[in-house]
Amino acid sequence: MPVHVLLFDAGSDNEGIHSLELNGTTVVLLFEDRDDAERYAGLLEAQDFPLPTVEALDRAEMEQFCAQAGYQARFVPAGFLPQSPEERLLIAPPEKNMDVTSWQEREDGEPQAGGATLVSGSAAAAPQDGPISSGDAELEDFRRRLEGLL
Repeated sequence: MPVHVLLFDAGSDNEGIHSLELNGTTVVLLFEDRDDAERYAGLLEAQDFPLPTVEALDRAEMEQFCAQAGYQARFVPAGFLPQSPEERLLIAPPEKNMDVTSWQEREDGEPQAGGATLVSGSAAAAPQDGPISSGDAELEDFRRRLEGLL
């Protein structure tokens, strides 16, 4: 079954996968729905990240890659509704992010996740009532709700 992941510098020697740091664990998001992955990528770009590429990859291969690299694969089903602040990070990135270029190889020679999103302290993300499509009106509504939390 294919899943959709966010890649930075896809196809280059400096390719990296988007990840989150949650409670000391590196988490790679595996989106079931391409639109959800593209929306998340757009939210990263709105935070001045370079726009990641959404790539469809085999779920079993991605889970194996994550396990071998010491990451946790988190499947985000279509229509996912978060039930906790931590789960909200599966549909909207936190405000504080690591630079895409900050990733390097680990001591064992394996690459660390590129474009990692850093969560420090409590998870701070916006609540959401349902999935948002790429329509401008819906994105504007989401932006207003985010601003309302501040």
